[in-house]
Amino acid sequence: MINNEEEVSSSEQENEELYEHHNIICDKGQELLRIDKFLMTRIQNLSRNKVQIALHAGNITVNKKNVKPNYRVKPGDIISVIFSHPPKVAELICENIPLDIIYEDDDLLVINKAAGMVVHPAYGHYKGTLVNAVAYHLHPHMEGKVIMVDETLRPGLVHRIDKNTSGLMVLSKNDNAMAHLVAQFYNRTIQRHYWALVWGDVKQNEGTVTGHIGRNIANRKVMDVFADGSHGKHAVTHYTVLKRFTYTTLIQCKLETGRTHQIRVHMKHIGHPIFGDFEYGGDKILKGNTSGSYMSFIQKQLAIMPYQALHARSLGFMHPVTKKEIYFETNPPSNYKQLIESWENYSSNTLKNK
Repeated sequence: MINNEEEVSSSEQENEELYEHHNIICDKGQELLRIDKFLMTRIQNLSRNKVQIALHAGNITVNKKNVKPNYRVKPGDIISVIFSHPPKVAELICENIPLDIIYEDDDLLVINKAAGMVVHPAYGHYKGTLVNAVAYHLHPHMEGKVIMVDETLRPGLVHRIDKNTSGLMVLSKNDNAMAHLVAQFYNRTIQRHYWALVWGDVKQNEGTVTGHIGRNIANRKVMDVFADGSHGKHAVTHYTVLKRFTYTTLIQCKLETGRTHQIRVHMKHIGHPIFGDFEYGGDKILKGNTSGSYMSFIQKQLAIMPYQALHARSLGFMHPVTKKEIYFETNPPSNYKQLIESWENYSSNTLKNK
């Protein structure tokens, strides 16, 4: 059913994916009919008001393009209803995809997600996701087969991180663990630290970024910071400088909230986009000089890290059954380490030559 809410998840975690709730192909004999009236005949419990809200929000497309409420559907039109939250029931394929499992017991899994892996099935990413891999891990006898999943569309998924962000995630293996872990995220008692290489020399050794985060008005695929209360949701990111590399800075971020793209959009907001983040301008040369050697150096680093240099470094929480505090930490992937070493060497040589 269409609704007008734009939630990210029950635990308010990062999510850059969209979910196709309905895909309708108009018959060859379809009469010209306003799209709002047409959808009311095809989707149960749907009002014209809800259709119009979804159309204005860009949640309904015809042939992959946004249309107005007075658009008249034609034979062969392909209508998609897309939202940022998952549909209530869906099919999931169990796929034998390698996982880097840091910890596992009868109640939960802690996984070190690789950059480039989509967390869960979404619009345009129905296979090859972490959730497909977890489904196989939990049900290896179902390899290649389809299972029905519940309204979360994410078996065991307590929280999310972006496709191109690497690092730690916790997944539940039963309803009790899910309830306890989700409650900890909701109550903000989870310990989460990220490493981010950002453009520029961050002046303060420690700081806090506060600003409502919501979808960009012009481009719904990215987020933006808005004046308090005008749009979006309250978000707080704390950061600490770890190392300075003249034109970039390695920082550690602690999330107080968990909005979509939070660290990425907050760092851009204060003038320090994450290195390599093409969605928020971090794939451009934002600091430094105009020498050919420097430009060549940057291009090599962007080739090493062709996406945001963001890594979910640590994760701590209370075990849902033992009630003991457990803590996990993982090093960034090899290309991230290579990127840091390159900047360290460049910065050291720059200072020597001054």
